[in-house]
Amino acid sequence: MSNSSSMAQFLLLAFSGRRELQLLHFWFFLGISLAALLGNGLILSAVACDQHLHTPRDFFLLHLSLTDLGCICTTVPKAMHNSLWGTTTISYTGCAAQLFFLFFFMSAEYFLLTIMCYDRYVAICKPLHYGTLLGSRACAHMAAAAWASGFLYSLLHTANTFSLPLCQGNALGQFFCEIPHILKLSCSHSGYLREIGLIVVSACLAFGCFIFIVFSYVQIFRAVLRIASEEGWHKAFSMCLPHLVVVSLFLSTGTLSNLKPPSISSPSLDLVVSVLYSVVSPALNPLIYTLRNQELKDALRKMITGFFSGAKSCLFSCV
Repeated sequence: MSNSSSMAQFLLLAFSGRRELQLLHFWFFLGISLAALLGNGLILSAVACDQHLHTPRDFFLLHLSLTDLGCICTTVPKAMHNSLWGTTTISYTGCAAQLFFLFFFMSAEYFLLTIMCYDRYVAICKPLHYGTLLGSRACAHMAAAAWASGFLYSLLHTANTFSLPLCQGNALGQFFCEIPHILKLSCSHSGYLREIGLIVVSACLAFGCFIFIVFSYVQIFRAVLRIASEEGWHKAFSMCLPHLVVVSLFLSTGTLSNLKPPSISSPSLDLVVSVLYSVVSPALNPLIYTLRNQELKDALRKMITGFFSGAKSCLFSCV
């Protein structure tokens, strides 16, 4: 028997099997984290450096890349360390910090995806008012609201979760600290109900954002169907499809991870879903957005070409 005041560490047991599997997990996380760092880093550099990408859409994409990098950097390094060195521990404060930052970045990402949906809606349904409704000040305020809302949401959940007395051991069947697995260790019925209440309120807020996204896309598709030219269709779908794919992937994996019924829960399913929403999704987002964004692809091509040309010139001058 132990409680949260005396507990010094948690055990992350998701990858505590054979040594060969631990090394496989390490190389998998290394590859996917490098891909995420490269993809999101290129987007950040391109949007920051190219004047043609200083638009509301790319401004929010820059913030989305920051949240993706935050998600990767919060969970993956500790999992890689444990897999490489064959350990399973994470300190109590480290677990609290990991949970806080993961919820902070993921909730901020969800609010940003909702705002990006509004950007698509205004661009297609109200193009004449685009500059007024999405000016630089309005975009800055919306981005700040997304980050602030994510901070408040994460602070409430983290404070409540780690105020619960824990008396069911310290083993978590995950590779990072996650609220459902910490709640399983709680022996406080009232605290558990309080966290469930917070989750219900959060789910209602998330559902409200989801309804807004669905309503916006209904209006968008109605507007697209009225477009006569093939070029207009292509431009509209190029703007909307990447965002729709990212939203669908984010919502499906996040909802399944936190709201799935106990009857279908299993350690392997929990692990797969958690990897999908906390690691794979942030790594895929840059690829999804780049595939259909010609301006971003041109900026990346120009930036990479300039980098290699500069490196080549430097090499020859040094020789």
